[in-house]
Amino acid sequence: MVNLGNMMKQAQQLQKKMADIQEKLNLIEVEGVSGGGLVKIVSTAKGEIKRIKIDESILKPEEKEITEDLIVAAINDAKQKAETATQEEMKNVT
Repeated sequence: MVNLGNMMKQAQQLQKKMADIQEKLNLIEVEGVSGGGLVKIVSTAKGEIKRIKIDESILKPEEKEITEDLIVAAINDAKQKAETATQEEMKNVT
C-alpha cells in the first residue's frame, strides 16, 4: 500500500531541492574563453552574461569579424560550461 502522505512529503522535499539548485545556479559563475584568452565571457550557470573582457589587440576595425567570431565562441564556451555545472548540481539531487 502506498502512503500518500510520505509521497507528498518526498515531492515537497524534491521541489525545495530543485528551488535551491535554481538559486545556486544563479550564484555559480563560469568563464567562457576563446582566441587563447583574447575574449572572455563570464556568465551564471543559468546563462546570464555578467561580464565580457576583450583584449585590446583585437579592437581594430580590420579585426571586426574576427572579434565578433571570438565573442560568439566565448559565449558558446561559457554556455557549455554552464550546462556542465548545471548537470553537476542536478546529480546532487538524484
